[in-house]
Amino acid sequence: MKARVYVTLRKSIADPQGNAIKNALGKLGYTNVEEVRIGKLIELDLGDITGDEADRQLVKMCEGLLANTVIEEFEYEIDQR
Repeated sequence: MKARVYVTLRKSIADPQGNAIKNALGKLGYTNVEEVRIGKLIELDLGDITGDEADRQLVKMCEGLLANTVIEEFEYEIDQR
C-alpha cells in the first residue's frame, strides 16, 4: 500500500517562499498569479496493511513527525493497489 502526504503551511501563516515565487513569476510576465503557497509531498510505501491501519499510522506519523501541526496542516491519500 502506498500513500502520499501533503504538508502545507496553515492559511494564517505567512509563506515567504510562496511570496518570493509569486514575485518572480510576475517579473517573468505571469501577472495573473494571485497567490503561491509552498508545501511538501512525502511518498510512503506502507507495506501490506489494511486501509484502517494505514489511516491510523498516517495520522500518527503526520502529527508526530511529518508535519509541525502548530503551523502546518496535512492531508493524505492512500493508493491500495
